[in-house]
Amino acid sequence: MAAKIKKGDRVILLTGKDKGRGGLVTKVMPKEGRVIVAGLNLVQRHTRPSQSDPQGGIKTKEASIHVSNVAIADSNGKPTRVGFRIDGDKKVRVAKTTGEVING
Repeated sequence: MAAKIKKGDRVILLTGKDKGRGGLVTKVMPKEGRVIVAGLNLVQRHTRPSQSDPQGGIKTKEASIHVSNVAIADSNGKPTRVGFRIDGDKKVRVAKTTGEVING
């Protein structure tokens, strides 16, 4: 099945502490059904010192988000669902709100 959300897409969070905020997808994990969005869903991890990180301490990083909790942003910046259409011999993703082809 074709992926509705891919790496590099601009998405908007639909639920959670960052609801309404948007960002770029940096990683997609299709088997788990999760995505990582740059700058959103930040969590803090306490790390002990190691050879690669001699300082240790509290580190902030992005946690994964379930794919059902994000929606692709259309050209107007609003969340939209994704449909598919055949253009010539290619299957392309289409924004349901505007009908425009989603690049990528």
